[in-house]
Amino acid sequence: MGVLVDIVPNHQGVAVPEHNPWWWSVLQEGQGSRYAAAFDIDWAAGEGKLLLPVLADEADLAALRLEGGHLYYHDLKLPLAAGSWKEGDEPAEVHERQHYRLIDWRRGDAELNYRRFFTITTLAGVRVENPDVLEASHTEILRWVHSGLVDGLRIDHPDGLRDPASYLQALQDLTGGVYTVVEKILEPGEELPAHWATQGTTGYDALAEIDRLLTDPAGEVPLTDLDTRLRGGEALDWAALTHGTKRAVTDTTLHAEVERLARSAAQDGLSLDHTTLVDALSEVLANFGVYRSYLPHGQEELAGALQRAADRRPDLQGALDALAPVLGLNAATDADLSETARRLQQTSGMVMAKGVEDTAFYRYSRLTSLNEVGSDPSQFALTPEEVHAAFARRLEHWPHGLTALSTHDTKRSEGVRARIKVLAELPGEWESLVLAVQEAVKGSDADIGDGPLLNLTLQAVVGAWPVSAERAGDYAVKAAREAGLHTTWLDPDPAFEGRLAQLVRRLTEGDLQARLEQFAGATKGPGYSNALAQKLIALTMPGVPDVYQGSEVWSPALVDPDNRRPVDYAALSERLAALDQDEPGYGEPGPRSAITIDGHGDVKLLLTSRALRLRRDHPELFGGYTPMQATGAQAEHAFAFNRGGVVAVATRLPVGLARQGGWGDTALILPEGEYEEVLTHRPFGGTVLLRDLLDHYPVALLRQLG
Repeated sequence: MGVLVDIVPNHQGVAVPEHNPWWWSVLQEGQGSRYAAAFDIDWAAGEGKLLLPVLADEADLAALRLEGGHLYYHDLKLPLAAGSWKEGDEPAEVHERQHYRLIDWRRGDAELNYRRFFTITTLAGVRVENPDVLEASHTEILRWVHSGLVDGLRIDHPDGLRDPASYLQALQDLTGGVYTVVEKILEPGEELPAHWATQGTTGYDALAEIDRLLTDPAGEVPLTDLDTRLRGGEALDWAALTHGTKRAVTDTTLHAEVERLARSAAQDGLSLDHTTLVDALSEVLANFGVYRSYLPHGQEELAGALQRAADRRPDLQGALDALAPVLGLNAATDADLSETARRLQQTSGMVMAKGVEDTAFYRYSRLTSLNEVGSDPSQFALTPEEVHAAFARRLEHWPHGLTALSTHDTKRSEGVRARIKVLAELPGEWESLVLAVQEAVKGSDADIGDGPLLNLTLQAVVGAWPVSAERAGDYAVKAAREAGLHTTWLDPDPAFEGRLAQLVRRLTEGDLQARLEQFAGATKGPGYSNALAQKLIALTMPGVPDVYQGSEVWSPALVDPDNRRPVDYAALSERLAALDQDEPGYGEPGPRSAITIDGHGDVKLLLTSRALRLRRDHPELFGGYTPMQATGAQAEHAFAFNRGGVVAVATRLPVGLARQGGWGDTALILPEGEYEEVLTHRPFGGTVLLRDLLDHYPVALLRQLG
């Protein structure tokens, strides 16, 4: 088994300064440290000092103490500059003589003077654009690669790099060409830069395509209407929502980054009032439609952001016109880019992630299976033809990129999304449930007074059913705090969160539990059909399948930390062994005794193990991609393709299929030759009726014989 290591390439952990000798040196020696240039620090903004936002409040400086030649703030151990103290000095006086200054942590979001990883101040930005810093900071990683301990690298947040293309090329040169994928978020229609030295993305784009293939487009209007009703009759505009959440981020949690951009623009010669400049930069960042541009490539993205900012804020037109060339508009070459232009590209992705993924996704509840990392929830569904075209492009341009369904960062696991997708086929029934729950809690201690949040919470509970009040409650509180409308991480509202907890208790173990259980039961079979369909597609489509821990079986996990609960691998191994022991001979019919579709997940385990073994043992059967079209009345419910000897067939929109009486005479013409259906070991060939091929499971995996 190979090892793929996930790294955040241009940041280092500094939570415990003594564990990072570079950071320790900078704290002790300031700008005179040999490592000062390795970190991205704006010394002038701190009056020559590095600002550390760690204090509970300014008065907590009284907690400082001198001990063993070091300065301590509670358990935080800090170095002392040479000659900066003597016995009998007061700790607060000594603190004033250091190259760092401890400040209230609340000031960090506005005043921080070093680059960080999003809003995490304990991950400090490193200048890997400097070749010496890159090599020195990657010493251990390179050792792992060259010694054969690591077979590939997964690059987290490449958008935060100053120059992703140069970094990736340098990494390939240093590693000798190790397999590398990037956690790049692509918006609909956006392509991964072709000149990047990478095998592809980590698969969020594949996840988005598969989710929308299995979403019924007929559900868009009624679910949108329900969302509008829950908002008091005012339709929600996704673009307006995300502009507002991104602008809120630039004004609060990432304001220090905007201030740094403004200082940089002034240093680049832009003579604008500082307040106006900050306002204009914030508007540009809030109007970016993608995570970042790659100037001089991607000029249209920057131009679009500038134009949308001007349309929204005509009063800023003059400032935006003056700012545009400084931000790199019309720059012909990399050498034409200013420091500000480079920094803007590092910053826009942070604003997008925090404003959209971590805020807007929790305010937009139309169909939350679409609210996923790397996805645009306003894009409701894709046709089979659109997905076939996307898969063909993937084979042509990025055949070795990952294909993912769940990761440590997904907002809902693939199992939860599989069930939530069923709501698009049951919009009327869902509306009845939501409105009934809303009416039942009205005026009670479980009334949260927020229809969209109620909708979002209900979808999570149904998607993860059966789920404990504790798990569902933890999720609901996190969702509410991320949404930031009634309670927040920095300023939680105990009264509101108490009502939310009461709502969850009534849904999971109280008077509303039976109603939820009944509806969840209606989604169980179709949801499991969706789960198998998306798994089959992700495992067999062009690319390298990424199977997240525990997702080999039915794993209805919610957002982190729920999706990081321990996996019982011993139990999974026993279940896999049972499947292997019950393997029938060629031509013998299933189903096996160890396989059920009751939610225990053994069909999914069977599918995952057989598909991965087939890819391992017969890679020659996965070299092409040919869309296949079923014929007959229910053809739209089948999605099939031929990889060059392996045919995958998946059921889509299972509720509609059942309502129409099943497959009937719908058939699929297999490519020439004889085939074995891998899950049941039955022979097929020629024209196959789907009612025969899919009589045991809603998916089929066929291997050409001979």
